Amino acid sequence: MKFNTLFVAAICASSLMTSCVHDTAKENQLKYTHTSLVDGDAYAFFQVVGETALDGVKYAEYAEKSGDAKSTEIATKVKAFYTQLLPTLDSLATANQVDFPIKGIPQGHGEEEANTATVADSTAHTATVAHEAHDHFDYAHHAQHELATVKDHLTRLTHNTNAALRSFAKEQLEIVSELYVQIGGKEEAHGHH
Repeated sequence: MKFNTLFVAAICASSLMTSCVHDTAKENQLKYTHTSLVDGDAYAFFQVVGETALDGVKYAEYAEKSGDAKSTEIATKVKAFYTQLLPTLDSLATANQVDFPIKGIPQGHGEEEANTATVADSTAHTATVAHEAHDHFDYAHHAQHELATVKDHLTRLTHNTNAALRSFAKEQLEIVSELYVQIGGKEEAHGHH
């Protein structure tokens, strides 16, 4: 009787030990709980910068067609930056088990949305009012705002605990800072206290 009890206890202990292997546990956690290998700040980076980059390419393509020489020049530079950024973001997201682009984020800001504005009246009737994009769409200002957002998130990511994300952020921060100045953005002078 003692032999049977010891035998069953040994089988239970061995199955418990084999089920707690770190790699298997990590794989099962990712498979069944849909978690990622990044913290909340890095996940927010992928969400915000990913959406900004995807929309930035669409806006840049639209601005290139607008005919304004300044907007076309800026759009070409911004589009080149986002085009080199997106594949790297995708590979980093894949390596860190983050769905990219993030599911559930709004996408599709394009020519239609740049040409129209939605106006709602008090009766909750929604009408779409078309207007000239050239009169109300300042691409240079829009691109500066987008790049400032990307710079902010890259700056935060340089302090992340993930070494690969940190080095990526430092590398891209130099590129986006240079581009930001090229398109007319002003670098903030940080005073050391």
